[in-house]
Amino acid sequence: MALNATIYKVELSVSDMDRHYYETHKLTIAKHPSETDERLMLRLVAFALNAHEHLEMTKGLSTDDEPDIWQKSLSGEIDLWIALGLPSEKVIRQSCSKSAKVAVYPYGGRAADIWWDKVKGSTTRFDNLDVTAFSDNDVHALSEMASRAMKMQVNIQDGEVMVSVGDSIVYVTPTRWKASA
Repeated sequence: MALNATIYKVELSVSDMDRHYYETHKLTIAKHPSETDERLMLRLVAFALNAHEHLEMTKGLSTDDEPDIWQKSLSGEIDLWIALGLPSEKVIRQSCSKSAKVAVYPYGGRAADIWWDKVKGSTTRFDNLDVTAFSDNDVHALSEMASRAMKMQVNIQDGEVMVSVGDSIVYVTPTRWKASA
């Protein structure tokens, strides 16, 4: 018997002083049975970092031809493709050709460092690619906040990210490995 996804209800309030974006998003997220709390919370932070009225979660792990999060134009073109984890060079190349902008958020400590050393040379030709990493400590601290019903506040200022759920607060420092042109 196949395992079902676990449904999470999240009220995500984003205050992004860097982009002057202030909005609350009510999200219903299906957590795939193989998805960890770390990945789920990183998805929410990635959503907050790129928050926009047209940004939406996709089917994620259950489909290979979609990113974790995307933003489409009113005419259906993909404006932003957001992937988490350690995508292959082929996936990065395909993503960059399908979307106006691609954001990759690697995590996993040493594995992410090894992945980046392997793929960074082949990513220099993609002017529409951003790669922003999160430390193991930050991702682990975020995972401790996960619950099926969350009111999550994300404040972003000068590249620093403060995430709060209930009485818990985590400060996250994303590291930009590659910036788009």
